[in-house]
Amino acid sequence: MSLSGLSRATLLAAVLLSSLLLGSLAGHAQSSPEPQVTERQEADRTLREFRVNGQLYAIEIRTRDGDRYHLLDRRGDGNFSRVSGDAVEIPDWVNTAR
Repeated sequence: MSLSGLSRATLLAAVLLSSLLLGSLAGHAQSSPEPQVTERQEADRTLREFRVNGQLYAIEIRTRDGDRYHLLDRRGDGNFSRVSGDAVEIPDWVNTAR
């Protein structure tokens, strides 16, 4: 079917749908920033600090024995608690802190 054969309503619907999808993708990209990761070696462990907008929100600790765990600041108050799992999601407070 050629473009001239499409009705105005169909074209309008396609344009609106496309703009909604693109807007949704742009919003998602903004809500999931890429963290800056700084790694440093201490005596018997490696520390990886995760920051977004300069805000430290998580620390990964890897021991010489290969054990790994994360500390997470869930509320942005500087109190870190141990969490299990291989990956830590960026807390909501990081996106609102500036």
